[in-house]
Amino acid sequence: MSSKNSIIKIAKQTIEMESKAISNLSNLVNDDFSDAVNLIYNSKGRVIITGIGKSAIIANKIVATLNSTGTPSVFMHAAEAIHGDLGLILKDDIVVCISNSGNTPEIKVLIPLIKRANNKIIAITGNSKSFLGEEAHFILNSYVEKEACPNNLAPTTSTTAQLVIGDALAVCLLDLRGFSSNDFAKYHPGGALGKKLYLRVKDISSVNEKPNVSLDTSIKEVIIEITKKRLGVTAVIEDQKIIGIITDGDLRRMLTKVDDFSKLSAKDIMSANPKRIEGNSMAVDALEIMEAHDISQILVEENGTYTGVVHLHDLIKEGII
Repeated sequence: MSSKNSIIKIAKQTIEMESKAISNLSNLVNDDFSDAVNLIYNSKGRVIITGIGKSAIIANKIVATLNSTGTPSVFMHAAEAIHGDLGLILKDDIVVCISNSGNTPEIKVLIPLIKRANNKIIAITGNSKSFLGEEAHFILNSYVEKEACPNNLAPTTSTTAQLVIGDALAVCLLDLRGFSSNDFAKYHPGGALGKKLYLRVKDISSVNEKPNVSLDTSIKEVIIEITKKRLGVTAVIEDQKIIGIITDGDLRRMLTKVDDFSKLSAKDIMSANPKRIEGNSMAVDALEIMEAHDISQILVEENGTYTGVVHLHDLIKEGII
C-alpha cells in the first residue's frame, strides 16, 4: 500500500503534467481553428462528432456542450458508423473526428467514406501527420508530449487536451452566436442551474400567503396574522403600498422592552422602508439582496403595489441556494 505522501505526490504530478500540456495547446491554435469555427457557424447542417475508445467518450461530452450552447450536434461512434450509422450524416453536416493517434483502423475505414459523400472533416488529433491529419480538411491540434500514465499508455493527458479543444470550439461558437444567459436558460430549464436563469420572484411569491396589516392594527392581530400566514413576517400597507414590515424578530425585541403591549399598534414596532423587490426580478436577485442585508424574507411589489413575500426557505426549496 502506498503511503499518504506518495499518493499526494503522484496526484500533484498528474495535475501539473496535464496543466502544462493544456497550457501548451494555446500555442497550437492557428488559422485552421478559426476556419473550422467559421465553417461550423456558417453551416446549414449539424455537427457530427465521432471517435472510438476514450475519444468517443470525449466526443459525447463535446456534443453535449455544443447542443447546450446553440450548436446542434450528434454523436456517432466510429465503429458503429461503418456498420450502418453513417446514415446519421446528412448532406450539409460537418464531421468532427477525434483520435489522438489519427491512425486507428476504424478511422482509416471511416474517413474515405465521409469524404466520398463530400462532407467536410475537422480532425481533433495529436498527430497532424497521421492518416486522419492528412485527410481532414481542418486540423485542431491536440498534441501532448506524453500521457500522465507512468507507462505513457492510458489516455489521460491526451483526452484532457481533446476536451479542452472541444470547449474552446464551443465557446468560440457561443460567442459568434451572441448566445446569452436567456438562451442558455431555454436549453437548461431543469435543475438548479435552469431555475437561476428563468425562475422569477413572482413565480414563488404567487403561491405563498400574502400577510398584511395596517398601521393601526393591534399587536395581537399582528401576531395572529404572522402566525396564520406562517412566513415569519407581515407587510404593513396603506392603500396597497408597502409602508413597513414586522418580523418575528421585531415582536421578540418588543417583548424585551415592554410588559404591556395592549395599547401598541403595528406602526409602533414596524421597520419603515423595508427591502423589497419587483415581482419580475429573477429569484436569484432576491437571494443576493437577502444575503447582502442578512435578512430571511423580502417583500414583493409590482408597480408599487404590494403582492407578497419570498422567504429564504422558498429559495432553498427551489434549489436556488
